[in-house]
Amino acid sequence: MNIALIAHDAKKELMTQFCIAYCGTLSKHSLCATGTTGKMVSEATGLEITKFLCGYQGGEEQIAARIACNEIDLLLMFRDPLTAKAHEPNEASLLRLCDVHNIPVATNIATAEALVHALERGDLDWRDIVNPKF
Repeated sequence: MNIALIAHDAKKELMTQFCIAYCGTLSKHSLCATGTTGKMVSEATGLEITKFLCGYQGGEEQIAARIACNEIDLLLMFRDPLTAKAHEPNEASLLRLCDVHNIPVATNIATAEALVHALERGDLDWRDIVNPKF
């Protein structure tokens, strides 16, 4: 699966720790991330991550474009709900694209853990749900 990682500044360390904890599972998939998040996670875990621009420079839009082209299968986006962001409309658009394209998305660690456990079990192949093989 193609997994995208995004984390607000206040959540980058949490994303890094999450990826350290689930490094074994994540290493079996293709990862991409916004710039700083990708750099921090790859340095801490050794995971190979395709890095896009920083979020505020257009990295979220680059990931959104990949979602629109069906090139992302899962989005882990750790958001800081307590700090207002100038680019929140971009995030709403990103989440809307996930809904349109049936992309599982986690905006917090609890949901991310549930999705990663489902990934470990093989329960996240949405293509079979959308296009069942009977």
